[in-house]
Amino acid sequence: MTSPTLQRVAIVATGVIGASWAAHFLAHGLEVTATDPSPDAEARLRASVTKQWPTLERLGLSPGASPDRLHFCADLEQALEGAEFVQENGPERLDFKIDLFRRMDAIAPPEVILASSSSGLSTSAIQTECRHAARVVLGHPFNPPHLIPLVEVIGGERTSARIIERAMAFYASVGKRPIHGRREIKGHIANRLQAALWREAFHLVEQGVASVEDIDTAIAFGPGLRWGVLGPFLNLHLSGGAGGITHVLNHLGGPIEEWWNDLGTPAMTPALQALIAQGVAHSLEGRQLSAIEAMRDDLLIALIKAKGSQGAARP
Repeated sequence: MTSPTLQRVAIVATGVIGASWAAHFLAHGLEVTATDPSPDAEARLRASVTKQWPTLERLGLSPGASPDRLHFCADLEQALEGAEFVQENGPERLDFKIDLFRRMDAIAPPEVILASSSSGLSTSAIQTECRHAARVVLGHPFNPPHLIPLVEVIGGERTSARIIERAMAFYASVGKRPIHGRREIKGHIANRLQAALWREAFHLVEQGVASVEDIDTAIAFGPGLRWGVLGPFLNLHLSGGAGGITHVLNHLGGPIEEWWNDLGTPAMTPALQALIAQGVAHSLEGRQLSAIEAMRDDLLIALIKAKGSQGAARP
């Protein structure tokens, strides 16, 4: 692992995402100070880091990595003292984020990057009341952050290009695979790609075309295997043989467009939610959720390590 360019990170809000970020930064040898006003937040955070640490050990620890470098402060101002980078993970409410970033902006020196893990809110809206809005950026991880390398870095209307570059470099230095979203858009990038798949998956269940379990199998043992290695465009290119993606689009462009036009547009009705929940419950019969989670982590670790051993600097 490369040494991170920064050494002290503040984690603001330590729920599922915040705790996972804390574990990830600790595993990369950083000093981490966390803050959260919730009762018993510190105990839950430390328990989460302890639970995740064996997984991080299997992935490989950086020099100086230790859970002992985790500090907790109930006070926001104390938590941000000396921080070189701030990763915020609070509730997904715009009014909350605006006020929190206003407060953090007033505390942290202007050169400190303030990054939000928000999964859907815009950076432009979040930075509205910040005096030093140029240093506010989206740093949206994929869950769980201590395992999944992707981070979406997206600036707002007032974010400087230099901050985008610094954030991208920092995330890369701690083992992340940052991508830069050139424009703000609802749901960012990866969540929109997921949503497109979810929409058709829900539609197929609603129409009785396939069961929940069949659809999970179709993805997990079909295109999902290829997507775990390469993205959709490179996979499409490889499927064209010597002619590559040009050959594919010349021959399948029309049918693909016909499929697009035939995709469903389901509504998230109570009846559909109940149908999906029933399907998931049926799929889980006789299986322990903890065992499924452990299997997922084992396979993810193996895949991440395998991709690293192949020198997968690019997808």
